[in-house]
Amino acid sequence: MAVKMRLRRMGAKKAPFYRVIVADSRSPRDGRFIEEIGYYNPLTNPADIKIDAEKAKKWLGNGAQPTETVKSLLKKSGIVD
Repeated sequence: MAVKMRLRRMGAKKAPFYRVIVADSRSPRDGRFIEEIGYYNPLTNPADIKIDAEKAKKWLGNGAQPTETVKSLLKKSGIVD
């Protein structure tokens, strides 16, 4: 099972809010997921990013592959170099 760390879109039309989740790569974007590890709100200035560092490091250690966007959010949070 290929596991990915990616964003799940929430919020209203034209007002996106994202949750950072760990999911099987075959599941749909807003579908089934394994665990929620944080959130990202791009509408605030500056953008609001909150990711549980322990959970993120655990999943990265287990081989979960972050998407490009999640990787940049992890860098901004200081979890990944």
